[in-house]
Amino acid sequence: MNTTATLIKHIIKSRKSIFPADYTSTPIPEEIIEDILDIATYAPNHKKTKPWRLKAFRGEEKTALGAELQRLYKEHVPAEKFSEDTYNALAQKVAKADTIISIAVEFSGKVPQWEEVAAVAMAVQNMYLLCTAYELGCYWGTPAFAPKLKDFLHLAENQECYGIFFIGNLQ
Repeated sequence: MNTTATLIKHIIKSRKSIFPADYTSTPIPEEIIEDILDIATYAPNHKKTKPWRLKAFRGEEKTALGAELQRLYKEHVPAEKFSEDTYNALAQKVAKADTIISIAVEFSGKVPQWEEVAAVAMAVQNMYLLCTAYELGCYWGTPAFAPKLKDFLHLAENQECYGIFFIGNLQ
């Protein structure tokens, strides 16, 4: 087996979700975040619909996203299931992540919706693999209230939020 195949196999087998509690405060260079967003766009997609809608949140935008996540949690979790610990953990996850990428899908109407959701999932896998290669921690969070981010993300009628992707340095 050639070295490229060996390396690719290693990256795929090493890919895992690493949560913000394990991230350091070391910043990730902007060009690496741009690289991660770019590699996502190489996911296969039927009829070249490019259904992923990804937006990176850093700095004040990330803080605003965190506040929105807390608001949505408080608003949409039934009182009997509400947990102050979970509410506070949302803020901690956001604070520990260097970058958070919103993951949305745009339904084109050209192909079945499941194909566009699958293409977005493959785009996220590309991000996971590149984060692994860069030795960054990352994970795809899919809170039940993620679709409620639609207004905050200014999504169109044919777009839906499918979660958020946390990224942080491990070094």
